[in-house]
Amino acid sequence: MDPVLSIKDLRVSFRTPAGTVQAVRGVSLDVQPGELVGIVGESGSGKSVSFLSIMGLLPDTATVTGSAVVAGTEMIGVRADQVRSQRGKKIAMIFQDPLSALNPVHRIGAQIVEMIQAHQDVSREAAHSRAVELLDLVGLPQPDVRAKQYPHEFSGGMRQRVMIAMAIANDPDVLIADEPTTALDVTVQAQILEVIENVRQQLRTAVVFITHDLGVVARIADRVEVMYAGNTAERGLVNDIFAAPNHPYTRGLLSSLPSANRERLKPIIGAPPNMISPPSGCAFRARCEHATDACASAGTALVRVGATETSCIRASELQGSRQ
Repeated sequence: MDPVLSIKDLRVSFRTPAGTVQAVRGVSLDVQPGELVGIVGESGSGKSVSFLSIMGLLPDTATVTGSAVVAGTEMIGVRADQVRSQRGKKIAMIFQDPLSALNPVHRIGAQIVEMIQAHQDVSREAAHSRAVELLDLVGLPQPDVRAKQYPHEFSGGMRQRVMIAMAIANDPDVLIADEPTTALDVTVQAQILEVIENVRQQLRTAVVFITHDLGVVARIADRVEVMYAGNTAERGLVNDIFAAPNHPYTRGLLSSLPSANRERLKPIIGAPPNMISPPSGCAFRARCEHATDACASAGTALVRVGATETSCIRASELQGSRQ
């Protein structure tokens, strides 16, 4: 099966007064139809920037190279109007903060209608009927009433459901969920995850789920991409990543998770590198207790070790150990 999203050697940099920040440094990823891929890593690892670049939502200070093909359409290196014509149609995004993403002076229904009419030649009445159907699909009670209300009349979880309704309004092939549950309590978080899973099952939409929450990834993802310093550190099926991680960074993230079997959390020492002048070789080596001199000249290519692919050159040697 051909991937619905195929990213090849994606690189993103930002011009700043202090120098050029190399935010994403050669990421490649394929996502299949109906698949849910979790993207995890610390802040600044390049998770959100990678997919904002595909959506054409980065500032003018950004330089983007590489390739990102969505359902047969290239999104990198093309005109802005070509990207806009596909944004919301072939690829859509659920943003982290729905209150800032929604227009406070327009009714909810009108905002969804605008999204539909931007890509479909339908009447306003037909678009409004579809908007009500979408609000019902994402689990909002009295969707016909809710469509006439404003964002400030909704709770955080309800606003996030509206964002999901807008994102799927045109049945996109790929749905990017950028930390959509971060600001929600556990109960509402579970409801939003259920909505996203229902959308995936009913519409056969591929989902890329960006998050810091490894517990969420363990619950909903098919595959996991662990990012560090603008590169993929490790990738694999979710069960394989959690059962037998091969990169010391992945092990560090899992050791930081609260667990009933763990008396104390084990944080990862140090901080991510300065991406204006990223280190040579393995970017994680300054924080890794297993690093050797050879790590200073290690490449970033992924190699298969056991059930996962990892960029750690010592993965085979360290397989089965725990950081």
